[in-house]
Amino acid sequence: MGQKKDLTGSEKSKIVRYLAEGCSSLKIAKLLKRDHRTIKRFIQNSQQGRKKRVEKPRRKITAHELRKVKRAAAKMPLATSLAIFQSCNITGVPKSTRCAILRDMAKVRKAERRPPLNKTHKLKRQDWAKKYLKTDFSKVLWTDEMRVSLDGPDGWARGWIGKGQRAPVPLRRQQGGGGVLVWAGIIKGELVGPFRVEDGVKLNSQSYCKFLEDTFFKQWYRKKSASFKKNMIFMQDNAPSHASKYSTAWLARKGIKEEKLMTWPPCSPDLNPIENLWSIIKCEIYKEGKQYTSLNSVWEAVVAAARNVDGEQIKTLTESMDGRLLSVLAKKGGYIGR
Repeated sequence: MGQKKDLTGSEKSKIVRYLAEGCSSLKIAKLLKRDHRTIKRFIQNSQQGRKKRVEKPRRKITAHELRKVKRAAAKMPLATSLAIFQSCNITGVPKSTRCAILRDMAKVRKAERRPPLNKTHKLKRQDWAKKYLKTDFSKVLWTDEMRVSLDGPDGWARGWIGKGQRAPVPLRRQQGGGGVLVWAGIIKGELVGPFRVEDGVKLNSQSYCKFLEDTFFKQWYRKKSASFKKNMIFMQDNAPSHASKYSTAWLARKGIKEEKLMTWPPCSPDLNPIENLWSIIKCEIYKEGKQYTSLNSVWEAVVAAARNVDGEQIKTLTESMDGRLLSVLAKKGGYIGR
């Protein structure tokens, strides 16, 4: 006699439903046209539940060693359990035991992507939202720089953080280090750029203004109509090269001043829609763990990815500004989700 088929997922679901309705195992067997013993065996196995995990005894650590581990965890945020125990000269402890001990005094955290906002930051973000609440954001040019590397974005470190401690904010540099620095802007449904900053150039006030002159103004802005230029509002963040007196005066000579130059609150990348564009581009150029062998190849990938971003996607980002401002006010200046 051939072996009977096991219960299917559908049959198991029906058994549970019939039991909930008060049917007996015999009636369920008749309804499903299956052997009564098969139904009874399934019900019995389901009622037994999972066996409890037997905790293995930990290696005993002295109170003195525990105090050393606690101090080391506080001094070495985001360190691995092995590094923490090695710094205390405690060897021969398996990973499971190290982690079990650390769970009593710390927790695993990722480094925070955004610095914490203080009271002043939150007030300035609220004031900014109130100031521009009635602005026609289709006339705002949102700009920013992005650095791309050959191997993709640096992974956010994970490690043990003592209870009550904040995860440290990693150093994030706009200038310096390997990679290509890219500048771009978005307005309504249009992408401006991207433009590549010359390799080896550090963006100070003078080089930033020269870069804008050679790229943004000569290749895009001067082709626009007088009425467009009259109504356009230029947005840039508060990077030193952007907000310096030199850069502000230079932009003023170009006609971008007063209400045409948007003020920007501190610590507010979440309010700039072009940050979402950078995420789209990075996801595309680094998909499936893609790596590059030269700066030119990663730049070509950025250009190709930018061309694949259609106008509707950009329009969706720029039209999100009304909602972002309302969210800032609702959160009393706090960060909004992106």
